[in-house]
Amino acid sequence: MQSDTNPFHDMASILSNPILNTDSYKASHYLQYPPEASAMFSYIESRGGRYDRTLFFGLQMLIKEYLCRPITPAMIDQAKAFFTAHGEPFNEAGWRYIVEHHNGYLPVRIRAVPEGSVVPTHNVLVTVECDDPEVFWLASYLETMLLRVWYPITVATQSWHLRNTIRAYLEKSSDDLTQLPFKLHDFGARGVSSAESAAIGGSAHLVSFMGSDTVLGVVAANHYYNEPMAAFSVPAAEHSTITSWGRERETDAFRNMIAKFGKPGAIVSVVSDSYDLFAALEVWGTTLKQAVLDSGGTLVIRPDSGDPLTIVLQTMRALEASFGSTVNGKGRRVLNNVRVIQGDGVNPESIEAILAAMDEAGFAADNIVFGMGGALLQQINRDTQRFAMKCSAIRLGDEWHDVRKDPVTDAGKRSMKGRLTLLVNRHTGEYRTVTLPVAWDGRTVEGDWDEALVTVFDSGKLLVDAAFSEIRKRAHAAEG
Repeated sequence: MQSDTNPFHDMASILSNPILNTDSYKASHYLQYPPEASAMFSYIESRGGRYDRTLFFGLQMLIKEYLCRPITPAMIDQAKAFFTAHGEPFNEAGWRYIVEHHNGYLPVRIRAVPEGSVVPTHNVLVTVECDDPEVFWLASYLETMLLRVWYPITVATQSWHLRNTIRAYLEKSSDDLTQLPFKLHDFGARGVSSAESAAIGGSAHLVSFMGSDTVLGVVAANHYYNEPMAAFSVPAAEHSTITSWGRERETDAFRNMIAKFGKPGAIVSVVSDSYDLFAALEVWGTTLKQAVLDSGGTLVIRPDSGDPLTIVLQTMRALEASFGSTVNGKGRRVLNNVRVIQGDGVNPESIEAILAAMDEAGFAADNIVFGMGGALLQQINRDTQRFAMKCSAIRLGDEWHDVRKDPVTDAGKRSMKGRLTLLVNRHTGEYRTVTLPVAWDGRTVEGDWDEALVTVFDSGKLLVDAAFSEIRKRAHAAEG
């Protein structure tokens, strides 16, 4: 049998080829720069958006996955075949130069703020520089891949702000702040566009929380950030495990959940709206009440339909009538032996509204856990925080020149100019973006201001391999 030599049949090799991890038009850009260009500098920023601060996360994953392996002659052959057929010129000489003079490793320097840092928008988060005159254009060629860091940053940012929201209600209504890391559970795996999105977005959520059903997100956090176990889950019913018993045996399905998983200190989550939520709540509070109490565990009821604001309070009141409650030190009521997890219609607005309504009704925030799906990992895009990567300086011959975009039709798209860095005030923690001095030695100090960016990658080498615990600690320190 004749072997298949088509270079486009192996999608795994295509997806792992950095030369193809770009936009089509970038293949022609090496012919478009000034002929005397010898180096290039680009940066990434959030130009504002839904939140005024972003939690930086995810660059380490991208670097480990795409930049720490060398370009090979086979990759060049594959890319040449593609771009030639695709209608774009291909810089074969440039890529062969990288193989021959840099052992295949891209001669670029990437600097970034430490992951877990919470930085106001309109500041530099990442800089990319290539000062090899033969391949200076790499600083822009990598934009397509590197700018995808917008996704984990945006997920991590949203989760961090939601943690602050939930924390505020816990501080107001609860005696136990240790439950905060488990208050927002990731339900998003089935709602994302790909397994890779589940991994990247799911791990980003875990910077602020420790509960997840997105397996690939937990695995990614463990793998890319040296964490033994980044998140946890509990046994939980889905509709099929209840409805498979038949409507007439729903009580038996519930009883089975308690029998199989109800143990002292355990948590058992049971979806209870398969037919009639209110009838199910009556069963839990009468027929099955003693089984719940005898198990020594905590029963978590999931009402999975209806208006979230209304249903959550109705569910809590029904459970309180059956199981009772205890008034805590903040004067709020905490349900005995039972809790509620709301996993339907959960988004930043509904979380705030539900917590406010619970507080007004006298219920502590202890009583609820949120499960967030599509709104957590999928209902965001690059414009949520208006991310952009732009060239801000180019070296022509031996002299650096500022570069900027400044469209008269949209001042919001004005980019920054010059070789840039980020400074942090060692006393206040305030950030500001500045231009590097002409003779820069790799570190900037201006009075009370220190260099905030660190070199994380240089010519194929990962120079910072942050632990997830370190990133979490940095993010939590910025709360409030």
